[in-house]
Amino acid sequence: MALDGLDLAALDRHLKAEGIPRTGELRAELISGGRSNLTFLVSDDASKWVLRRPPLHGLTPSAHDMAREYRVVAALADTPVPVARAVTMSNDDSVLGVPFQMVEHVAGRVVRMADDLETIGDKDAISDCVDALIRVLADLHAVDPDAVGLSDFGKPAGYLERQVRRWGSQWELVRLPDDLRDADVKRLHSLLGEAIPPQTRASIVHGDYRIDNTILDADDATKVRAVLDWEMSTLGDPLSDAALMCVYRDSRFDLILEMHAAWSSPLMPSADDLAHRYSLASGQPLAHWDFYMALAYFKAAIIAAGIDYRGRMGSGSPDVATKVGEAVAPLIAAGLEHMS
Repeated sequence: MALDGLDLAALDRHLKAEGIPRTGELRAELISGGRSNLTFLVSDDASKWVLRRPPLHGLTPSAHDMAREYRVVAALADTPVPVARAVTMSNDDSVLGVPFQMVEHVAGRVVRMADDLETIGDKDAISDCVDALIRVLADLHAVDPDAVGLSDFGKPAGYLERQVRRWGSQWELVRLPDDLRDADVKRLHSLLGEAIPPQTRASIVHGDYRIDNTILDADDATKVRAVLDWEMSTLGDPLSDAALMCVYRDSRFDLILEMHAAWSSPLMPSADDLAHRYSLASGQPLAHWDFYMALAYFKAAIIAAGIDYRGRMGSGSPDVATKVGEAVAPLIAAGLEHMS
């Protein structure tokens, strides 16, 4: 069966040319897509892989970098951070018409919706799972980029300034004409620019860390089998990673995912609790935490606006995208509260 965005015959030729073992007919199914990178489960009679490529419409700069995802996953293979094994990638349009990357499929469970938390157990079991997830994030932030060949993966100096500038620029790309939210967005952007703290530490940052971007062991939810979705990863300030994880705990995040998300469920520890646990796991104080939380709310709001933008550009349902766009104003308001 033909799949939009995936030419199986071309992929098959590529795998054979790369010497990747193949057994039987190549098959694939779309397992997620529309708002972010498209993700396909690809298989033959002996193996399973996961292939990711940019969305069909509404691309925004730097948000769909296949080489970036692939490089960091390959670099982390022998560290305490669990990742899928890197298999192959193409950073041009010579195979599928767009860049793509492919890794081995990791068996386990993905917890996305609040109802999925029932597979973990009671609140204590969920708390133990959260501890394991935060331990993995702390382990990521403890990895020496130089030791794994990622010294040039980003420019940690000036990271916070660039984040404030970048997400402000992103807003200009995705805002509506005569956008009623524009004044508050620009106010928060200005306040962030005036309050940038000195950066005390640099690390690999994931950029989108929460439970649904991981694969948990099928039997033991305190074992994280793989961390997924590295498209926003770079070298930067680890507290920005931790703060975004906490902001995703906000129930308004449900508007962005269009569902009752597991990470924002009342069964999860509070955002303050998550922050405290991260501080303990990493051994790092949460200096200037209100700035980091405000910046994280700013990012989340612009991400929601980007989903709305892609919907208007023809990627996914415009009605759904408009509903997601309704999250922008309250997320900006929450960011302003942290800067007050």
